[in-house]
Amino acid sequence: MNHLGQHQQAAGIHRETLAAAERILGFDHMETLSSRNNLANALQSLGELQQAAGLYGETLVVTERVLGPDHPATLISRNNLANTLHRLGEHQQAAGLHREIIADRERILGPDHPATLGSRNNLATALSDLGDYQQAADLDRETLADRERVLGPDHPDTLASRNNLAHARARLAGAGRRRWQLPRRR
Repeated sequence: MNHLGQHQQAAGIHRETLAAAERILGFDHMETLSSRNNLANALQSLGELQQAAGLYGETLVVTERVLGPDHPATLISRNNLANTLHRLGEHQQAAGLHREIIADRERILGPDHPATLGSRNNLATALSDLGDYQQAADLDRETLADRERVLGPDHPDTLASRNNLAHARARLAGAGRRRWQLPRRR
């Protein structure tokens, strides 16, 4: 339902499923964690970002405790929380989490894994929104080169990286123009 745009109905079903999973399976069960994550996804789709961030945060705490910090589900939980914090405008906190995720994914999955490359892309977006256009453009350029090499030039993620690099360069150029523009006369 969530994929069909029926986010309100999906959120209601996910709430019911989560309540049942917590009651029957317990707070720490994998199905309960999955249900909590699904509800957070639905809430994010509804624009209820604070609630989604809270659920993603709860899921992260439990996955780290139950599965460990290196488990793929933990990395996904951390990534979900970072992306939601970014959408909430918490760019500094999101960038910090993205840096952690990149370090963990490079160590666990390798620097060329698509999830690692996705995390680098997420960090570049956060850096750009923090106004660090040069670092964002540099990271976008590296990510594009790696995605072209790993995924090929026509992969959707490669195309997204190409678009992100163009956007970062435009923001960088715009920042440079504003810095050197003469003040407007009244």
